[in-house]
Amino acid sequence: MTEFKNTERELHYFRLRLSVVGGFVFFCFALLLARFVWLQMYKHSDYAAQAEDNRISVVPLVPNRGLIVDRNGVVLARNFSAYTLEITPSKINGTLDAVIDALSEVVDIQSKDRKRLKKLLEEQKNFESTPIRTRLTDEEVARFTAQRYRFPGVEIQARLFRQYPLGETASHVIGYIGRVSQKDAEKIDAREDAANYAGTEYIGKEGLEKSYEKELHGVTGNQEVEISAGGRAVRTLSRTSATPGNNLVLSIDIELQKIVEEAYGDRRGAFIAIDPATGEILAYVSKPTYDPNLFVEGIDQQSWDDLNNSPDRPLVNRPLTGTYPPGSTYKPFMALAALELGLRTPASAIVDPGHYVFGNHTFRDDKPQGHGVVNLHDSIVKSCDIFYFMLANDMGVDRIHDFMKPFGFGDPTGIDLENERGGLLPSTAWKRGYFKTPEQRKWYGGDTISLGIGQGYNSFTPLQIAKAVATLANNGVAMRPHLVKAVESGATAERTIIAPKQSSRIELKQENIDFVKQAMAGVTSEIGGTAYIVFHDAQYQSAGKTGTAQVVGMKKNEKYNKNAVAERLRDNSLYTAFAPVDHPRIAIAMVVENGGFGAEAAAPIARKALDYYLLGKRPDGTGGVAVPAAESDASEPDAAVEMDAEDDAQAAKPPVQGGKN
Repeated sequence: MTEFKNTERELHYFRLRLSVVGGFVFFCFALLLARFVWLQMYKHSDYAAQAEDNRISVVPLVPNRGLIVDRNGVVLARNFSAYTLEITPSKINGTLDAVIDALSEVVDIQSKDRKRLKKLLEEQKNFESTPIRTRLTDEEVARFTAQRYRFPGVEIQARLFRQYPLGETASHVIGYIGRVSQKDAEKIDAREDAANYAGTEYIGKEGLEKSYEKELHGVTGNQEVEISAGGRAVRTLSRTSATPGNNLVLSIDIELQKIVEEAYGDRRGAFIAIDPATGEILAYVSKPTYDPNLFVEGIDQQSWDDLNNSPDRPLVNRPLTGTYPPGSTYKPFMALAALELGLRTPASAIVDPGHYVFGNHTFRDDKPQGHGVVNLHDSIVKSCDIFYFMLANDMGVDRIHDFMKPFGFGDPTGIDLENERGGLLPSTAWKRGYFKTPEQRKWYGGDTISLGIGQGYNSFTPLQIAKAVATLANNGVAMRPHLVKAVESGATAERTIIAPKQSSRIELKQENIDFVKQAMAGVTSEIGGTAYIVFHDAQYQSAGKTGTAQVVGMKKNEKYNKNAVAERLRDNSLYTAFAPVDHPRIAIAMVVENGGFGAEAAAPIARKALDYYLLGKRPDGTGGVAVPAAESDASEPDAAVEMDAEDDAQAAKPPVQGGKN
């Protein structure tokens, strides 16, 4: 009986446990059913979209970058297709160095390629494909393809590369592109058009490549690709083609550019040629230059050190950021100011004894015996310093400042390049704000005297001087300098001409402008003119002005001796010009650093440029017109200012050497 009751009890508990388990199973199935119903009926659309996203990958299609051509269609920046060997570090087997060592047995990989790769990896994510070798030959592609199985995470990609076919020519104008750095990526993410840069690996870094980045980049396209569970592309579902970037048509005449760059040779300096009527830049030279192709895939350390540590500073964009005292090229503007302000007349004359005494200072002309009787016309033609020492003293610094300001001296020109420097047009207000001590802030009469010959605190960029000369040639109408003449659609090839922009109009009396122009014409055409030897046989009439500006000051009773001064401390050579005189088509401003007399170093380069632009005449290969230094500019150099130790302290000046700041 007892055994029967135990059996019944065990059976009861078994059934109870079975019921509990069955209920639990039923409850679980009920939950699964409820979840199934919830997913199928209420969340179907959401999860269907997510599944579709996992199945479909949207791949950005990077547009072809626009071309850059000169005014005659010569290509200055283009794209070409080539194969690249790329590594994705997250997919490789073994260490990166071991993989590269093995790859170097198949494809030529040099130490500079390794260094560049490691530098790029520091700026990118570990799962991104990064190039280790670019522009593979067909033989290298074939060798790697045969052994590709050995290198998981290493692929060959066909990519477009930027190329600058003329190398160093016009490099400071064109600039270059480079790989997008982390800093660049942060700036792009903050832009309104950030989505347009999806997949973009290169961006403009300098020059027009940077300032016209939006135009050159184009519009990114995309394609929807169906992806298998293994992550392989199965088929393309849809495609929106990328729109190529727009092409830039420059105002630069690249042949004129080449002629000027070759004429400079190994000398340092800057040269700007501009159309006075439109503001179009015809030539933009900064010497020395550099090869922008070095920067496209990341410059190697040795090349960077060579460029960055060179005493010639080839990376400095001298027309844009170099500042120089204008020297005697300032005198035509001083003469125009004298006429406009009623301080001088065309008949005004002085007797030049070769020196001018002001207080403790003796300001000397380079011609010890002086020029004798000099009128306003001759003061420009013969470059008489004493005339302008006296004029500056009569005018005063603030009247000089107020007259010169509308010509653009000391202000950025607004050219279509970034990082333009302002320069310095001094005034009493500027000095009070610039210096710290009351003694330094005081404006001294001696400070004004030097301004008359374009020295002292005067410090302008070659672009500013070129704009001022073009404004004078254009009878007071100032046009904004620009490098891009037209933008050509990358999709339709339709051109949009960039209309010239007038920045200001200076109210000047035409008879005064004509007087100064004729005096500048006398510089090149009258015997005794400082550029007569260089231009007297030209087949056109040009107006010009030579200039020689000190780099270092001279002590009292010290006479300048070029041969006794270190090369980089010698005077700068300057020249300004426009031609033809009656209807100017080109205006020039240039400087040859440490070149000496204006007619000795600068004017012959200007002659070659004008001969080509106006006559189509190219240099004959002998170096152009020989200019004997003793005859060409004997009276030209701007005077050295004699100072004693006390005067030195009062006349301390900020640095003005072009390319040094």
